Amino acid sequence: MTESDARTRFRAACAAVVAVLPRGLRTVVAPSMVGFAVVNGFTFAVDLLLLSLLIDGLGLPLWAGITVAYGTAFALSFVLNRWLNFEPERPVGTQIGRYVVVVALNYAAIVLGVTHGLAAAGIPYQLARLVAGACEAVFMYAAMRWFVFARCAART
Repeated sequence: MTESDARTRFRAACAAVVAVLPRGLRTVVAPSMVGFAVVNGFTFAVDLLLLSLLIDGLGLPLWAGITVAYGTAFALSFVLNRWLNFEPERPVGTQIGRYVVVVALNYAAIVLGVTHGLAAAGIPYQLARLVAGACEAVFMYAAMRWFVFARCAART
């Protein structure tokens, strides 16, 4: 199977999922949103698996394990979303630069900010992290669709 075949099959599968949604949802849920959920669900699992291997297997300190696993998952997310889910119209360097900005904002404002803010308000940190994760998913999808992988303006 070629790269193009894999992309075509992935996009067709995402479109098929959208096609079976109730009529009201079909107008709101784009196939790229389904693709984002699949890709990022997979990369979240990679993040957790890698985190466990680094902490329990290699004995790294928690901060180091989190940093390596989180960074690896976001790099993998970029590659898979660029390849399978979004149109790679812009040069990869431009997209990587935009992605780094988005990830830095996401990490500072949502992963740390929302989680710590909710925990400081008395919400258990596990629940705070889940809420922050939901915010993160919405922010990252929007940023990737309309900023990182946005279509270039028409060339004249």
